[in-house]
Amino acid sequence: MKIEQLRKHLKSRIPGSDLSWQRPPQTPELPLLLIGDDYPRQGLSCEIAQALMDNPPYWCFCWASGQVLARYLLENPGIIKGQTVIDFGAGCGIVAIAAALAGAARVIACDLDPNALAVCEVNAKRNGVILQYSNNVFDLLADVSLASSIVTVADVFYDRDNLPLLDHFNAFFKEVLVADSRLKGMPLPGLHTLGVVASHTVPDLDESIEFNRVTLYRTAGL
Repeated sequence: MKIEQLRKHLKSRIPGSDLSWQRPPQTPELPLLLIGDDYPRQGLSCEIAQALMDNPPYWCFCWASGQVLARYLLENPGIIKGQTVIDFGAGCGIVAIAAALAGAARVIACDLDPNALAVCEVNAKRNGVILQYSNNVFDLLADVSLASSIVTVADVFYDRDNLPLLDHFNAFFKEVLVADSRLKGMPLPGLHTLGVVASHTVPDLDESIEFNRVTLYRTAGL
């Protein structure tokens, strides 16, 4: 039922689109319910196009940074094994699911969009993991029991208005892991750069090559 509700919602936002199970190239072991590659990209009415610009359905894409951070967690399980992980801006859930599969004791997917949390739940079930869900990061920051947690953040700081959150994350959480394709490798306070990895969004949006290079960051000193 949840899949049908998501499908109905997506079709109302992007007529002619649909959801299908796909395997991102960098995490082929993680099937995800995403918008089909054949979704209409031209010919949308001005009203629909403007609505998509104002409130895009981020949750139906697997963004480049999510893939890179998920792959990093799967290949470095020692970082999060037995830990509590907060995945901020969870989107389709790829990072949260990877954290659970890599051995995190508890994973909380946090996203403002209820459709994102719904698709996270669908994708988590398909991948055989159990997640917890939250739509308010400040509620999580108010819970002192979570101060020893690790927070993961993928493709959130493209919006410079979100950058002040990093100060909160650095001050509150034990460790911060960030993947971002929009910052162009710029330094982030309290973090050091792990490296740059080539990736792309699924379905492929044919974005500029500069947005297909994801920088990974981790709390300095770790």
